[in-house]
Amino acid sequence: MTETSKGWLAGFYAAARTARLESAGWITAAASLLWLPQAALVAAVIAGLLDPASAQVGPLAGTAGFAALGLVRAGLEVLAARWLMEGAEAALSLARRDLVAAETARAPKDPSRPAAAAVAALASEKLALLGPWLIRLRPAMLRARVVPLAILAAALPLSWVVVLIFVVSGPLIPVFMALVGMAAKEASARQLAEVGTLNTLLLERLQALVDIRLLAASSRVVEGFRAAAEDLRARTMAVLRLAFLSSAVLELFSAIGVAMVAVYVGFHLLGALGWGSWGGLSVGEGIFLILLAPAFFEPLRDMAAAWHDKAAAEAVAEEMAALEAGRGALMLGAGAAVAPLPGAPEIALRGVAVQIAGRWLRLPDLTVAPGEALALTGPSGVGKSTALALIAGLQAPDQGEIRVAGQPLGPDTADAWRARLGWLPQVPHFLAGSLRTTLSAGPVAPAAMAAALRLARADGVVARLPRGLLARLGETGAGVSGGEARRLMLARVALAAPQVVLADEPTADLDEETATEVTEALLALAAGGATLIVATHDARLAARMGRVVALEGAV
Repeated sequence: MTETSKGWLAGFYAAARTARLESAGWITAAASLLWLPQAALVAAVIAGLLDPASAQVGPLAGTAGFAALGLVRAGLEVLAARWLMEGAEAALSLARRDLVAAETARAPKDPSRPAAAAVAALASEKLALLGPWLIRLRPAMLRARVVPLAILAAALPLSWVVVLIFVVSGPLIPVFMALVGMAAKEASARQLAEVGTLNTLLLERLQALVDIRLLAASSRVVEGFRAAAEDLRARTMAVLRLAFLSSAVLELFSAIGVAMVAVYVGFHLLGALGWGSWGGLSVGEGIFLILLAPAFFEPLRDMAAAWHDKAAAEAVAEEMAALEAGRGALMLGAGAAVAPLPGAPEIALRGVAVQIAGRWLRLPDLTVAPGEALALTGPSGVGKSTALALIAGLQAPDQGEIRVAGQPLGPDTADAWRARLGWLPQVPHFLAGSLRTTLSAGPVAPAAMAAALRLARADGVVARLPRGLLARLGETGAGVSGGEARRLMLARVALAAPQVVLADEPTADLDEETATEVTEALLALAAGGATLIVATHDARLAARMGRVVALEGAV
């Protein structure tokens, strides 16, 4: 486990640490310590039944006391379990929130951005493995430090041999479990990595279903899934084998320890062994020592059984630490809904350059006046889409400055600036809800919706859908063509009435007629007073703009 992952796990616990979570561990230890008076009552009752003349506790009183202590113990365990569960759920919710917030803040063009399926697997399945680490391992470690010492203190006045048995056999359990745990950690890390790989594979294949069917590659995809699932099964079985091995180890040593105590007490009571105690053991004392033996090993066994939770938690911490260390460019601002940035929407770039995958992209100095229509052209890779992302504050420049509405574009102004923007992506994306939800997050007047659809030449698209604006198109826009999806996205932009429109390859992959319709819709937005900046390879679209800037790319 690296120092970085240790730091992440320590930070996770520090964020999760509450008074209840800390108290729950001590409550479980207190509940375990109640076995000492319970064992004393059982030993006294049995000794009294064997020798009524020397009975110290009657059967009814002993049974009542044992039951009362049992109820108190059960109540403490229930309370501790509830507090631990609540604390773990709160900690996991906080970790998931921080993960989603951090990944959302990544720049869209960040080359180190992980696959969405990998992040989903981490947020759902993998982070959940930290729950048992909080609920089981940490309380078990506390009990392993407190309860055995208390039992040693209770046994020492009766027999130094029993104490010696405990001292010799007890530490063997965590020692051997640590050895097994080293292999368990590696196996857990491999299994977690395969879970993420399988989720990523599933999402990628779902997104490419149409291409898979067109290429008649279904059988190969199924075979790939079968191979990935078999690999995951093998890695999961490796983890389970280690779990069963560790269980056998801890059961063996605890059974040996309990048996040694029972054998010693039995021979001592029979008179075969006259040493090892301070003046001889009575029947009650011998029974008390035998009852203490399983309780001495129980917290050690619990800690050893939960050691796999530690291995899984460390594997998750390694992945989280690596994810945080690999975060590159971040989006400016917090992505919050704020009031629009005041001032005329003038845009100025001065000495702007970004480093992507080890190469520098330098943008020309330029000023875009309010209401201007500008085309950014050039071959692929020169930074057209990057320029739009920079202007939108979706990525911060590594050099230079961008000013918008007379102010530097930075974390304090990015959200307010984006409140004035309309974004037309190259790849349309629809929400899981209805088409109306995709076009507008809030209530919209029917007249405004109709006007936006007409401007985008998308009213006919909505009219032919079986449920109109209530239709559900899925994330990729099932049921509409690429050009129709682009026009629906344009209607969403028009509905927001932005003062600046950024369009990334708005006519790419469209036929001439559809490209013309999209171009006319964009020009209609510009005619309404919006500043229009398009990144395009389309010479016909660029020719319709008021100004064309050719980007040169890498330097």
